[in-house]
Amino acid sequence: MKWQGRRGSSNIVDRRRAGGAKRAGGIGGVAGLLLLLAGWYFGVDTSQFVDLGGEGQSSQSAEITPADERAAQFVSVTLADTEEVWREIFQRELGETYQEPKLVLFKGQTQSACGGASAATGPFYCSPERAAFLDTDFFVTLERRLGAGGDFAAAYVVAHEIAHHVQNELGILEQVNQARARMSEADSNAMSVRIELQADCFSGIWARAAQQRFGSLEEGDIAEAMNAAAQIGDDTLQRNAGRTVRPHTFTHGTSEQRQRWFARGYESGNLNACDTFSATQL
Repeated sequence: MKWQGRRGSSNIVDRRRAGGAKRAGGIGGVAGLLLLLAGWYFGVDTSQFVDLGGEGQSSQSAEITPADERAAQFVSVTLADTEEVWREIFQRELGETYQEPKLVLFKGQTQSACGGASAATGPFYCSPERAAFLDTDFFVTLERRLGAGGDFAAAYVVAHEIAHHVQNELGILEQVNQARARMSEADSNAMSVRIELQADCFSGIWARAAQQRFGSLEEGDIAEAMNAAAQIGDDTLQRNAGRTVRPHTFTHGTSEQRQRWFARGYESGNLNACDTFSATQL
């Protein structure tokens, strides 16, 4: 992925150092496998549906390595790319103004309005704060422990969390939250899968638009994203954690489903193609 030398986002909030939240303004390690898999397994990525209250700040300081700084710079540029892409899509297709989210960088652990966050939980979007949260160590885990290396695999993760913000902007998350409150656990999990697969599809739309707008994709980038989608499918995560694969507990979708919906967004570039809620087969 071609990203060096491009504009970074002003919506980065850097909590990686002591002293609380600090703006990074476009500047710029690793949890154990079992802890990470537990975080993904229990669907931390769907914490946008939970409001536990309380604004969070950094709870610890940690050494910031050159790799951390590079990751911060990469995230800042990727976030800026999502801002430009979704701003244009909202204006062109919806006639509306896209309200940009914040992205909170932390290292170790922090607090959010959706509860505690740590390297073990993985990245997530918190709708009460209209912010995505990401520990830069996660990219190391993504590559070394989950086998999903490459810049564009990391970009896919960022784009997926921002896609949850897009859903929030479209009013989808609020509707889903209300519906899930009236459902059984199994039905609620099934609804969660649909929201996550739609976020994968929106990520594909972003990838297509980023290539058209910035020419940022290189050979092998889409394969990196597809591999990342496969590695974090519910069935793969449960299997790799030594668990029995239990479809009724899925909250994000299978590896095959995540790949297919990302590809659908990338190939179509159309919001309507990402209607997972009307799909009879995921």
